[in-house]
Amino acid sequence: MFNLVLVHPQIPNNTGAIGRLCVNAGATLHIIKPIAFDIDEKAVRRAGLDYWHKLDLHVWENLDDFFANNTIINNAHFATTKTDRPYFDAAFSDGDYIFFGSETAGIPQDILEQYKEQNITIPMTKEGRSLNLAISTGIVLYEAIRQNYSLFKERA
Repeated sequence: MFNLVLVHPQIPNNTGAIGRLCVNAGATLHIIKPIAFDIDEKAVRRAGLDYWHKLDLHVWENLDDFFANNTIINNAHFATTKTDRPYFDAAFSDGDYIFFGSETAGIPQDILEQYKEQNITIPMTKEGRSLNLAISTGIVLYEAIRQNYSLFKERA
């Protein structure tokens, strides 16, 4: 239904939790290297529990490899703190790609600039800098599902 794209993830527990989220939401998980941990690490599997083997997972060597093998046009959303456009103002469609950057660096600036009109953010108070990556993916993915719930319900 949807594609979650993690660009250079760094924390295995977040990636494991996101894998579990993807299984339960019927989403595909794309991980773009470099990754700061071994994808087979116990922490990833522990966070994903017994869901990991059910995950539709694609691991890409780098961003160029990903973009060469996936058509990204108006079918993508790029989560960042560097925009004022809230995620709930975005129109999500079946098959869309939802990008999230690494826990410390976010999505590379050149990608954000290239797809500036498709940047989205999760509103926060001025007291916070960012949310946990796994929480952020859940917030945005389930808004996409809410907008396409009839399709989700058919496939569940």
